Formats: sequence, structure tokens, C-alpha cells
Amino acid sequence: MAEKQVNSQLEQFSYDDGIVRKFFFATVLWGAVAFLVGVIIALQMANWKFNFGLQWITFGRLRPLHTNAAIFAFAGNAVFAGIYYSSQRLLKARMFSDLLSCIHFWGWQLIIVSAALTLPFGITVGKEYAELEWPIDIGITVIWVVFAVNFFGTIFRRRERHIYVAIWFYIATIVTVAILHIVNSINLPVSIWKSYPIYAGVQDALVQWWYGHNAVAFFLTTPFLGLMYYFMPKAAGKPVYSYRLSIVHFWALVFLYIWAGPHHLLYTSLPDWAQTLGSVFSVVLIAPSWGGMINGLLTLRGAWHRVREEPVLKFFVAGVTFYGMSTFEGPMMSIKSVNLLAHYTDWIIAHVHGGALGWNGFMTFGMLYWLVPKLWKTKLYSTALANAHFWLGLFGIVLYMLSMWAAGITQGLMLRGLDPTGHLLYPDFVETVTKIAPLFWIRLIGGLMFFTGFLLMIYNLIKSISGAEAAEAVVHSEPRLSPAPAIGVKPGESPHRIIEGLPAIFTVLTVVAVLVASAMSLLPALLSEDLVEANPAFKPYSALELQGRDLYVREGCYLCHSQMIRPTHAETLRYGPASLSQESMYDHPFQWGSKRTGPDLARVGGKYPDLWHFRHMMDPREVVANSIMPTYPWLYSQKTDFGVLQKKLSVMKSIGVPYTAEEIEKAEPNAREQAKRIAEGLSASGVNVDIADKEIVALISYLQKLGRDYRNMTAAPGGAK
Repeated sequence: MAEKQVNSQLEQFSYDDGIVRKFFFATVLWGAVAFLVGVIIALQMANWKFNFGLQWITFGRLRPLHTNAAIFAFAGNAVFAGIYYSSQRLLKARMFSDLLSCIHFWGWQLIIVSAALTLPFGITVGKEYAELEWPIDIGITVIWVVFAVNFFGTIFRRRERHIYVAIWFYIATIVTVAILHIVNSINLPVSIWKSYPIYAGVQDALVQWWYGHNAVAFFLTTPFLGLMYYFMPKAAGKPVYSYRLSIVHFWALVFLYIWAGPHHLLYTSLPDWAQTLGSVFSVVLIAPSWGGMINGLLTLRGAWHRVREEPVLKFFVAGVTFYGMSTFEGPMMSIKSVNLLAHYTDWIIAHVHGGALGWNGFMTFGMLYWLVPKLWKTKLYSTALANAHFWLGLFGIVLYMLSMWAAGITQGLMLRGLDPTGHLLYPDFVETVTKIAPLFWIRLIGGLMFFTGFLLMIYNLIKSISGAEAAEAVVHSEPRLSPAPAIGVKPGESPHRIIEGLPAIFTVLTVVAVLVASAMSLLPALLSEDLVEANPAFKPYSALELQGRDLYVREGCYLCHSQMIRPTHAETLRYGPASLSQESMYDHPFQWGSKRTGPDLARVGGKYPDLWHFRHMMDPREVVANSIMPTYPWLYSQKTDFGVLQKKLSVMKSIGVPYTAEEIEKAEPNAREQAKRIAEGLSASGVNVDIADKEIVALISYLQKLGRDYRNMTAAPGGAK
């Protein structure tokens, strides 16, 4: 019902719960998709045969789909459902525009469908949590602006003078996600479904993990904290434990979180000062994070006896506890000595899922169970089923995390293990994978338990809603708020209480805090001219090698392989001297990786002949016994797109890669000539098929490029040692 003025003092209005219901259903739908795909890729890790040799459902194609579905589809729709429900009630106003609400809902679902259609086809930028190509990025920007206008328009029309703490966190989410998305998604298009980031190498790594870490902070943390501050007090029937602690929690989190991104890049070629900065601020983050956890849990003071009986409170308590665990574990893993063991292992996977399933998942489930009686004026069909969901989900998460903790620590210790003579105890990387492979099955069991609990919830919700009668909109009467100049200004109020009545100023202060922290952590590195000192020994990729690199990204190889040799004794014994920043200076995007299910590939070029790579991609177990890598038969039949190479080199030149005009003009013939030489070499080795125009040749050219310039430099008289 549209709002209308009754007299000069009172206005009648109703809340738009229809939009909340839409996001409610979308949350459940996309949650099922995200968790199902998660189970599938866990099965593929346990047994490579479940990739089925089909290019659209390999682990490398489905893993980005899983993360995007979990973060932006499941958690995103949950956030929007919670924000639309709570904001209207906290502000005592219907959403600013029903039309904008509708555009937001359907636009966001279209973005999700676009991701679901493009990622399995290998249409990806190849950056963690930012894989979607530029047309979809533009769509995200437009829909986010629609959401922002609707949200801030509602604040402008509010009937409550001061904005409650949950609204603070919603404001921080909206403005910061916009900044993160725009800065990290500046790409130059090659075609409608292909683009290159303007950043490269070290700079791209720094920007990507400034974005990646803070996407977790401001898409999976701050909005859920806002939901915590609204729904936990509602479910418990208690006020928030401490208003002052809320203030400290909010401002400390907003300012400090931004700095912590470099802790994802410890022991890399990122400057040491930037790594240390990320570590220090990560540890400092424990204080505000645990302040929020304590504030949430102590809100239940006097109501703990109800936790045993009410599944909603069970989910909320467990969710906030997982938040506390994750925000302790993360800073501990940011300590360099711990990170040296944990990074590139499954310990990271355990940490991520503790936050995503435990914190975001359980908070969402609690909210959904709480909303059903409110939105449909009915009772929950079965408390017993909700309790069963809780225990299945909890034990599933615990089993998942324990198995991945064990796998990560085991592999980390094996990779750095030395015998009494100083040689590697496990020189073959695959030995470390074989050792932890049984734990992948335990992870699968944990994931299946969590998914089974989720299916119980779906059944419970369907039965609850099907028995409900159509709910009519409730008409509310509230006084009109004072004119804008007088809003929020009352004698004797604290400074913070005053700015709570001035949302525009509150928003500006939030933006300033985010921008100042971002500028101070990013700009010194981004603007440093000597961050990557030019070295003529390092050449850009040839046209064919660039095409092969794009195929490498398309297949998601970077999800299992890194290209960053860390400066540690075990790694330099295994792979050679530590990576230099110059080695990735032409990588758009960078390929340092986050997980090693296979060995590092920074210097793989020249280590094996072309025939080895040819056989390896067809069937990895022909050359590496016990490999869990899938097969890639389509690379041997699909043709290389030579026609696009000139445009690719031209775009690369415009973002700083020093291609000459002749190299750009002759990109296609040069690529065909290089492919012909590789094919002839393979033919001489016994490959009796015409493959010069096939994708496998382009991929081989890229793999053989990796580390070649470094070897040439060190082999030259006076070269680096």
C-alpha cells in the first residue's frame, strides 16, 4: 500500500513484505544450487573420474561457480531479504520505491543466472571472487546503484529520528562494496566476453586481495553483523547488550579491515613492508571482531535456557560463535610463521568454510526460520526438523573443518620436510596429495551432512508456508518526522548520537574512513615506480603464448597451481630460487594462486619436453602416477582462435605491455608459425595427428614459456645467481 498523509501529525503506511518474500525464496533456491555444486566439486577432489571428461563440469569450471553461488547468490539474497525486512521496521517507512525494489530483485537474479551460464563455459577473468566478465560487472554496478538509491531514499523518508546500529552496518556494506567492485573491476575489453585487468603482477595481486579480503569483510561480514544486531535481539526478546560496544565495534571494523588484504600475499614478491602491514592489522582486527561477537552473545543474557529449546536461537548462537572462531583463526594465520605452513594448503579451505557455512550459513538459517511465521502469519511446521537440521549442519561443518585442518597441516609439514642431509623428504609433490586424499572423502561426508540438513529446512519451510493463509498488509500509523534541518540535533546528546540522526553525515564519515584506509594501504605500492624494475631479460608473451595463457585461465588451472616460489629453504630446493616481481610484470591478471593441489608452475617451462605436456593434459596418470588432475580431451579437438590475437595484443599494449606495432600486426601469422614448430616437434616424437591449429598446442607454448626468461637471465654472463 502506498504511503499517504492523514493529517499534519500522523501518516498511514504499510511495509513491503512482498519483496522480502521474493528474496527469501531466492535465498533458498540459490543456496541449494551453491551447496549442491560444492558437494559435486568435493566429490571431484576425492575422485578425479567424477569430472567425467566433460569441459563444462570440471573442477576448474565449477569451483568459481560454487564460490559465486555461495557468496553472491545465497548469501547475497539472504542479506537483501534481511535488509529489506529490518530496514523498513527500523526506519518505520516503506521502501522508497516498489519499482526499484522489483528492479533490484530481478536484476540481481539475472546477474546470478548470467554467472551460472558463463562460468561453466570458461568465460572468466580469473580473479578470486571477481571472475565475472565486464558486461556482468557493469550489470552488478547498475543494480547496486538501484539498491543504494532505494535504501538511502528510505532513510530519507524515515519516521525514526536516529538510525539503529544495524543500519550503520548496512550503510558500510553498500558504500564499501561499491568502491571495491569499481576499483577491482577496471578491465579493458577485447570482445563481449573477454577482457584484461588494467593491473598486472604485483600491483594486480595487491588490488585483488584488497578487494578479495574486503569482499569477505563487507559482503559476508558487515551486512551479517547488521542482521545479527537486528534479528538476535528480536529472537531473544532482549536489547543489544552494549550500545557503546556497538559504536567501537563498527568504527574499528570499518577502518581496520581495509588494511588486512596483504596477509594473503605473505612470502611473495610483494614488498615486505606491505606484507607486514597486512599482518599487523590482521592481528589488531581480533579486538573489534570479538567485541562484536561478545556483544551478540551477551544479548542473550537471561535467555540462555531458551537456546536448548528454540532452533532459531541455536542457529544464531552457533553462527556468532563461528564468527568469533573465524575472526580469531584468520589473524593467527596472518602471522608469518603460521602462514608459511598454512598458505597454499587445505587449512585455508577449512578456514573459509568455517566462516561461510558456520557464520553466514547458520545466521541465514536462523533468520529464515524466524521470518516464516512473520511473513506468512503461521507457525513453523516442525521444530524437531529444525533441530535435526541444526545438528546435521553443525556436525557436517565440524567434520569438514577437521578433515581440512588435518589435510592442510599434513601437506604443509610434508612439503617443508627435510632429511638429516638437508634434502627434501618428499621431493615428488604428488606424494603429499596421495597422503591426504582419504581426507577428501571425509570432507565429502561433512558436506553431504550439511546439504542434507539444508534439504530438511527446505521441506520444513515448504510445509510451513503451504499451510498458511494469505497475509494482509498491516497498516501502521506513525508521526511524521521533523523537517530535515532539525533532524537528530537535541541538546545534551553525545556526538555519536547526533550523527545517528544525520545519516548523510554518517555515510560520508564511513566513506572517508574506508577511502583513507584504502589509500594508505594501496597507493604507496600502486604509485611506486620501482615496484617492478624493468628488466630487458623478461619478455612479453608471444601471441600464441598469450592465447595459451587465456586457455589456462579458462580451464581454472590457477585454482590448483600457483606461480609463486616463496623464499624458503624447502621451496627453493623444490622449485629453484624465489620468484622475482619481474616474472609476473606482464600477467593480466596475476597467477600467484591460492591453493596447491598440484605443484608450483612458476618455472615449469623447459622442465619437461612438449610431448610430456601433450600426454599430461590427455591423461595425467600417464606421466604422474596417482595424480588427481582431470583429463582435458577437448583441447585436442577444439581449434585455436588465431583471428582474435591481433586485438588481444593491441589491448595488452594499451595497458602497458611493450608489444611493437609489427608484433601486433603479425600476431596471427607469428602464432601460426610457432604452433607449426611445436606440432612438428610433437610429430617427430610420435604424435601422428595434425594438431598445429588445436588448443593443446597453444597451452603447451604457454607452459613452456614459464620461467624461460629467468633461466636465460641467470645463464647469461653476469646474470643473477
